[in-house]
Amino acid sequence: MVVICPKCKTKLKIADEKISRAGSRFKCPKCSTVLLVKKPAPAPEKPVDNIKILVAHSNPSAMHTITTLLNNNGYRTVTATDGIEAMVKSIKELPFLAVIEVSLPKIYGIEVCKRLRLRPETKHIKFILISSPYDKTRYKRDPESLYDADDHIEDHQIAEQLMDSVNALRKKESGIKEPAKETPEEIPAPQQPPAEAGEKYAEPASDDKTERARRLARTIVSDIYLYNTAKAEESIRNNTFMSVFSSELREGLKLYENRISPEVRNRGDFFMEVIHDFIENKKKSV
Repeated sequence: MVVICPKCKTKLKIADEKISRAGSRFKCPKCSTVLLVKKPAPAPEKPVDNIKILVAHSNPSAMHTITTLLNNNGYRTVTATDGIEAMVKSIKELPFLAVIEVSLPKIYGIEVCKRLRLRPETKHIKFILISSPYDKTRYKRDPESLYDADDHIEDHQIAEQLMDSVNALRKKESGIKEPAKETPEEIPAPQQPPAEAGEKYAEPASDDKTERARRLARTIVSDIYLYNTAKAEESIRNNTFMSVFSSELREGLKLYENRISPEVRNRGDFFMEVIHDFIENKKKSV
């Protein structure tokens, strides 16, 4: 900690371990004034909000489905569409639970979970990771690691499993009662306005198409990582991720090219951009 000598105003940096519980005395090296230094009293922990849930997802349709389910069951929701916003709102709002997409933009959901677990004010938040396996035949098993998350649900299982998972996590917290349910609102199915004769449905905006391309690439690389964590981290440390997972990346690229139009692919190589960004970011933590 840093203290200021009251006589000569010199800033003194003192290691926390040198300060006893009752306070310790130090001599200012500039004016020889003796200072009694005490550790500041820890700030009281803010309680988490027992009916507030953060929902972080980049897909508007999935976001709508999750928030409607939670709101109908008496929970209040706070939303975020990328990893940075999820971090900021978790720290500010202190929800009791965060439902987070694995492949969030800016900071992946698995990293958001890991970072929030390390912070004293957010370490008690429960986490449910939402993944979108691009190859449901390959990834039928559970992920190798949930990165300290409490549960994991695949996106096609949200309607069936989300509330069971949320309620089970609440019951783990002693003294927390289930919120009063409101009259359920039927979750409307995605609707398209009726088309007049000769009228075409509106195409997604250009930015939306690009984001869809990036989201699919993030899903592919986060799946590879989530289901092969130890092998992926070793290959990232050895700079061999591209060769070790060449087969998975070829399959992912094939799917990407089938789903993403040539128009969008001609704007940039979003697939490789996302893969390289993922590897570079993981190098900082493995």
